Amino acid sequence: MKAVQIHKFGGLESLSWEDVSDPQCSPHKVLLQIKAASINHLDIWVRIGVFPNLVLPHIPGSDGSGVIVDVGSEVNGWSAGDDVMIQPGTYCSDCRFCLESKENYCLNYGILGETENGTHCELMVLNPSQIVKKPSEISFEEAAAFPLVFLTAYGMLIRRAKIEKDETILILGAGSGIGSAAIQIAKLKGCTVIATAGSEEKLKLAKELNADFTINHSKEIIHDKVKEITGGKGVDVVVEHVGESTWESSLKSLGRGGRIVTCGATTGPTVKIDLRHLFMKQQSILGSSMGDATGFCEVVSWLEDGKIKPIVDRTFLMSHVQDAHEYIENRKQFGKVVLVNDFS
Repeated sequence: MKAVQIHKFGGLESLSWEDVSDPQCSPHKVLLQIKAASINHLDIWVRIGVFPNLVLPHIPGSDGSGVIVDVGSEVNGWSAGDDVMIQPGTYCSDCRFCLESKENYCLNYGILGETENGTHCELMVLNPSQIVKKPSEISFEEAAAFPLVFLTAYGMLIRRAKIEKDETILILGAGSGIGSAAIQIAKLKGCTVIATAGSEEKLKLAKELNADFTINHSKEIIHDKVKEITGGKGVDVVVEHVGESTWESSLKSLGRGGRIVTCGATTGPTVKIDLRHLFMKQQSILGSSMGDATGFCEVVSWLEDGKIKPIVDRTFLMSHVQDAHEYIENRKQFGKVVLVNDFS
């Protein structure tokens, strides 16, 4: 089969589309023909060497969708020909966190494409616990754009920040996969959404997802605009995944009793905090990583009911993966960039 391989950490030249050995389906697993696989910023971090202990060569990719082509002899409930999408989290199922349905707290928690080979390939062997039926109403490309960002946004907003109806939520980077997913979940829960983006085109698309207010962070100071929108009160929750460049403004945007929930640090991980503001205003800073299996089932049910939708910005052939990475690094997308297998 063909797969995207990283043989050394670095720039776009580190990505190659090459022949690798076909995977073999074991008795407790299924063999999937990948139709489409999206790109997350995690894939760029993997490529440039943010995780230096990663064993190379490595296949990136956390999200994917496809068709089952073989089923292990010990697997029930799945058949060759079933259309599925992939749940990207991996966990042991046996530790106390897994037994409490907190799989993303698992002591052995991992993510496809980061802790093990991922979805940017033609064929992949998976545990049945990592696949769900693809809703017939959506395409393989849309299915590939769905899992990681919606599961992460669910974990941030529902599990960690515990948003409530009528709260005001500031969502940074509306054009990202996380941002576009978070807008939809926050609106589904009856919240007022303030979304930021760096262009008027992306702000227009955020409005189409029913964001109530928008801020052009390339022209406006986020916390000043937030104070204007909220009458000086600030927001109840900030969805942070940018890091150093926005952290100070995120803190200044937060109202009394507010919560910042963060899942990433695209612009850098080192930030400053004035503890006096934190305790005097009784604010909280919450870390969030992916989500649990129950949460994934819930967001899939919302997808099936048409309450949320994956946003596909553009597709590339998987053999053109370098072009796709460059497109994302230039911050051109709104939603997800999806790789389509050349045979599809």
